[in-house]
Amino acid sequence: MQFSRWQVCGAFLWSCTFALGLPAQEKHLKKSDLPAAVQKVADQQSQGATVRGYASETEDGKLQYELSLTVDGHTKDIAIAPDGTINEIEEQVILNKLPSPVRDALQKKAALGRIVKVESLTKRDQLVAYEAQIITGGKKSEIQVAPDGGALTHPE
Repeated sequence: MQFSRWQVCGAFLWSCTFALGLPAQEKHLKKSDLPAAVQKVADQQSQGATVRGYASETEDGKLQYELSLTVDGHTKDIAIAPDGTINEIEEQVILNKLPSPVRDALQKKAALGRIVKVESLTKRDQLVAYEAQIITGGKKSEIQVAPDGGALTHPE
């Protein structure tokens, strides 16, 4: 089977466009692939939890490792710097158990969308936001509100 120059060029351009549009991908790892400092934090944080996996990702030009856990039936993801510093914790929370200003703000921002998951976002041991994953018209997206239900000055 032979391809014309236009077919080859079109396929090449399509593949380049597709590749450029992809966000940074997580690289799945084994625990033994983690730096010693990250392994130590992972061991501490995973006590009493089920480890779902380990990954590495470069975000904003910085390498970080992610520990994915299940704790008491909910998800918890911990982003860890190569030196073992915890950068961020995303922990699933139940919408109905959130303070009413937070719950109301998320539901208002979701509008006609259906909230499918809510997580608390903690950085430097401080709750900085709540994030909800929503589905609107078959499309997934995320919304965030401040810990008090107000608007954020910047996305977390």
